[in-house]
Amino acid sequence: MATTKWELDPTHSEVQFKVKHLVISTVTGTFKKFNVNVETNGNDFTTAKIHFNADVNSVSTNNEQRDNHLKSPDFFDAANHPQLEFEGTKLEKISDDEYKLHGNLTIREITKSITLNVEFGGIIQDPWGNTRVGFTIEGKVNRKEYGLMWHAVTETGGLVAGDDVKIHVNAEFIKEKDSVAAIQEN
Repeated sequence: MATTKWELDPTHSEVQFKVKHLVISTVTGTFKKFNVNVETNGNDFTTAKIHFNADVNSVSTNNEQRDNHLKSPDFFDAANHPQLEFEGTKLEKISDDEYKLHGNLTIREITKSITLNVEFGGIIQDPWGNTRVGFTIEGKVNRKEYGLMWHAVTETGGLVAGDDVKIHVNAEFIKEKDSVAAIQEN
């Protein structure tokens, strides 16, 4: 079966994370610059080879002071570790629209195996003749397992920043035109 490449549509995709602040509310952040490479056998996503990377310097929480702190050695240490990476090892189909994505997440050169929940949004033909597919990916990691050790405690003993980080990704991909069509166009 032919290899199919899926190109990320960055205008319809986002990478978010959520962390508890003072244990009473949640702060949401995003990575503004990221890329995902996906290859499958035909349209069979259980065969997917997935590689994701995010530019740590593109982190945004809508607060410049907090963003600079996240880029500092207290957290991501962007000067020494400018990329966050995920390499998928298996996309396990659970039902027609549910998958488990197994893989290795690397932050600050520390790699841990994780499993993410994936919701398959569907596959369609858009009005311009492109085949598109959408996914929502969610999971949770402990930031301290990746060396993001900064720890502050309030006067009453509460944590300023929670240890658990919730991950939320919306990803839309466009199927790369097959080589036969590309040859015919030239």
